Amino acid sequence: MKNKLQTFLYVTLLISMISCVKSEKKEDKNLKVKKELTAADILGNPDFLAISYGGYREKTREAQPTIPQLKEDLKIMYAMGIRILRTYNVQPKLPHAANILEAISQLKKEDANFEMYVMLGAWIDCLNAWTDKAPDHNVESPQNEGEIARAVALANKYPDIVKVIAVGNEAMVKWATSYFVQPNVILKWVNHLQNLKKEGKLSKDLWITSSDDFASWGGDDEAYRVKDLEDLIKAVDYVSMHTYPYHYSHYVPGFWKVPDNEQNLSDIEKVDNAMNRAFKKAQHLYNKVSEYVKSIDSTKAIHIGETGWATISSGHYGENGSRATDQYKQGLYYKYMREWTNKEGISCFYFEAFDEQWKDAGNPLGSENHFGLINLKGEAKYPIWDLVDKGTFKGLTRDGNKITKTFNGDKEEMLKTVLVPNTDYPR
Repeated sequence: MKNKLQTFLYVTLLISMISCVKSEKKEDKNLKVKKELTAADILGNPDFLAISYGGYREKTREAQPTIPQLKEDLKIMYAMGIRILRTYNVQPKLPHAANILEAISQLKKEDANFEMYVMLGAWIDCLNAWTDKAPDHNVESPQNEGEIARAVALANKYPDIVKVIAVGNEAMVKWATSYFVQPNVILKWVNHLQNLKKEGKLSKDLWITSSDDFASWGGDDEAYRVKDLEDLIKAVDYVSMHTYPYHYSHYVPGFWKVPDNEQNLSDIEKVDNAMNRAFKKAQHLYNKVSEYVKSIDSTKAIHIGETGWATISSGHYGENGSRATDQYKQGLYYKYMREWTNKEGISCFYFEAFDEQWKDAGNPLGSENHFGLINLKGEAKYPIWDLVDKGTFKGLTRDGNKITKTFNGDKEEMLKTVLVPNTDYPR
């Protein structure tokens, strides 16, 4: 009896010890899951798809989306696999970015599994930008200081969400004639933020960048390759570059026009080949930036801060222009860019999640209003029809509209709108 009791106690103790070990392992696993991720963990990780986001529904930004509307959008993007959003400014009269952060914070409290991070943009201007006075591109706007301060405050208020601050948006490229600044202005504020990290006034894991056109990062024009740019490349935590073959189809159309040896192909073959060339153009410009950046700092990562394809255009890219515009082409470009960047470990902040009609408020058919993957009716465009088919958006709505497909999902009808690239047109 005594031996049986000893055996029973021994077995009970052994089972208890095993249970404790399993419990500890489970706790360790939970701790790993709950580990706060940094920009270094997220950027370049294909499990964390990136997108540019503006939630504006109306023709003016004075009509700010409400927190409930932003939460609707966030749930839709989360269902799409999006985990990093890019915003553009933190201006006092435009609380859009602050409201997005608050909406994410609320969703995280409502659902412990909800996960979304933000690349927070701070808008940078030159003196007299957006006024009736001549812009002075050699002097910065006094408003820049407040913009940076507000970005810092938001990064500190939401450190679990804000993982990147981007100083400026296309702020150094010279075609931004209304507001561009010299690289020394961007460098000044990047260094300021990096110093705040060193002083413990910002998280040491927060990454700082500037998001600008490929040319501004020395990817093409030698005129941009100045000492201040070299110093900026060394100062940022990574380079965020933009590339837009859609726009180049008008401004530098050599790659876009149907070559002589393809004139006998079918229309859809001409379109398919043109979109492959557009994709190769984006890759080429990325590689040009990478080549230059790596010559300055071989350790520096380069991610794509913006690229996209519009689906409607009454201007340069429509019927009598380059004819780059339609949903079929958008679908191909989106597919090519996602596949390539995911494979290569490049974050691609695709532009953009939803159509926004304020961008060209006076022209409903202006291309700037139609870069979204989802239109203002809540219809998913061709690039993400497959997500509708999979039931990704089941139970989700946008302003009362279920997420359905454009063209009622009729591919034949959609293909009737496809434009063959214009081989020769006046510019």
